[in-house]
Amino acid sequence: MDRETHLPQFREHFYRRERRSVPHARAFVRAALSAWGVSERSDDVLLCVSELATNALLHGVPPGRGFRIMLWLEHDGLLRIEVHDSGEGTPRLSCADNASETGRGLLLVETLADKWGVGERNPGKVVWAEFAGCYFRDSAKGEQNRSAAFQSSRSRCGS
Repeated sequence: MDRETHLPQFREHFYRRERRSVPHARAFVRAALSAWGVSERSDDVLLCVSELATNALLHGVPPGRGFRIMLWLEHDGLLRIEVHDSGEGTPRLSCADNASETGRGLLLVETLADKWGVGERNPGKVVWAEFAGCYFRDSAKGEQNRSAAFQSSRSRCGS
């Protein structure tokens, strides 16, 4: 087994305050997941990246600044996404009414991610989301973890 599959994988990228940064951030994360051989939960991850990047642009990036995305994949299949911005304020869940076209981003993140939260930085904040079950391709340990997780879920479901 290749030693690299046991090490956490890390990528980061900085984006300017412009609309095209959101699809660029999504493409960056898609490329990282592909390079790591991760296909599990990739649609959920990419949707959350879109939401967090959009929130950073709309609410967290002052003029002349940008945001940074950091992405980790641990050997145990835990994927963590962080979006760092320099804006003030703390994001929080809001209940948008049915007519509103905004206000649902963090609700999606809360629904799709296993965990999410907000941390402090100076200046600004870090909004993060974590996803379990994102394994390296062709990793024997990943195969074992997937098998164990499958067996565990079958026993909980009474199969």
